[in-house]
Amino acid sequence: MSTNQPIIIKRVKKVVGRHHGGAWKIAFADFAVAMMAFFLVMWLLSSATPEQKKAISGYFQDPVGFSTSASPYVIDLGGSPTPAPEQTLNPELQEESSLQQLEDDEELDRLMEQLEQDRLQMLLQELQAKVDENDQLRPYREQIFLSITQEGLRIQIVDNEKRPMFDLGSARLQSYFEDILYMMAGSIRSVPNKISIGGHTDAKPFAGEGGFGNWELSASRANAARRALRAGGLEDEQVARVAGYASSMLYDREHPYSPVNRRIDIVVLTKKAQLDLEDTVDEPTATEHMEEDAPAAPAGRPARERLNLFEEGVLQFDEGRG
Repeated sequence: MSTNQPIIIKRVKKVVGRHHGGAWKIAFADFAVAMMAFFLVMWLLSSATPEQKKAISGYFQDPVGFSTSASPYVIDLGGSPTPAPEQTLNPELQEESSLQQLEDDEELDRLMEQLEQDRLQMLLQELQAKVDENDQLRPYREQIFLSITQEGLRIQIVDNEKRPMFDLGSARLQSYFEDILYMMAGSIRSVPNKISIGGHTDAKPFAGEGGFGNWELSASRANAARRALRAGGLEDEQVARVAGYASSMLYDREHPYSPVNRRIDIVVLTKKAQLDLEDTVDEPTATEHMEEDAPAAPAGRPARERLNLFEEGVLQFDEGRG
């Protein structure tokens, strides 16, 4: 017998582009449905009113008992029934919701106040660095005081017996004082807060020509400081108030005639201080008192013309510095 075994050769036939089934179609359909739902939700949110958005939020927080509007549905597109009395929220839940909203508002206010304080603190540091490092400002740093108060960032530039800010008895700025205001204007302009500018004199009384005194002098000097800040780039819209206080708010009460009482006071106001100032806009200000109390100018030159000349520094007083 032959011992040779038959040899079997199997050939595998490869099929190119064979169909793999339709599972991918199901996955793609699911993806398309999900994207459609996503864009539908985005469209609803973009077209919904704030009340409707609040309704959506409330529905997902409490789908069973939710009903804060005229419809128990998430978004009322019209025609939906008015909820029955039993569908309304429990009064205790309403009070709880109101308290939560109040706490959220208070927390937001605290956050905004903190951000504002941080901004003012950074401005203080920037101004202090200018005073310490700038060759033109360094000689006058003992006359510049920076501090954070409840009203905002207070910048006080005080007079010096040997280095006064203004000409004697007038509102004409010394050149170095103008340089100080020019350099500070850019930094103050960088913040959105409004400012208040106040002029102060010492307690030494004097009477200038036409009955002008410390009230008029302090107001004119405050306005001169405003013009210098504007020349340095500060916008007029950023100025909330310019006022003269004469010697009613002494810096050194123990020494009412001290030069430090003659000063320009610039306050970068907080939002709260600005709102408080706007609330009192109908009340008479220091400058309004000044105009009420000032006696009539002598004949020969109109009072308004004399006041303008005084503010420009053309008119000077005969006695006292103020």
